[in-house]
Amino acid sequence: MSRVINTETAGKVRNHLVRAVVLSIRELMQQPEPNQEALDQAAFIALALLEIYETVDSSVQAWEKKGYWVKADRFRMEWDWTQRLGETMRKAVLGQDWPTIAMTAAQTAQKLGKITIPERHRLGTPWTGAYRTLRQG
Repeated sequence: MSRVINTETAGKVRNHLVRAVVLSIRELMQQPEPNQEALDQAAFIALALLEIYETVDSSVQAWEKKGYWVKADRFRMEWDWTQRLGETMRKAVLGQDWPTIAMTAAQTAQKLGKITIPERHRLGTPWTGAYRTLRQG
């Protein structure tokens, strides 16, 4: 039996989620008024930020095995904001607190300001059904 090689590393997953969050924020800010799609987009941002936070530990395991503790701690501190903003966004979406959703989306956009996505991208609409997923989980 041959080895199974996982090509989906934590870094690749994190990069894909970051790009999807930036796209979702872009679309959310263009919504004229709160509706179901805006709720899905905000829920997706919350879920994606929390999932990004989950990828951080698996990324630093290799550094910790080699004894690069400072590098691992810096990386954790660099991505620590994702848990805080993800939880804030999750609570705001479940309570449908639109001012907090807008403020948290703006803070997230500031953190991810260097990420650019072309107008013709292949990300699709990853936020479809995210509100239902957030309520169930």
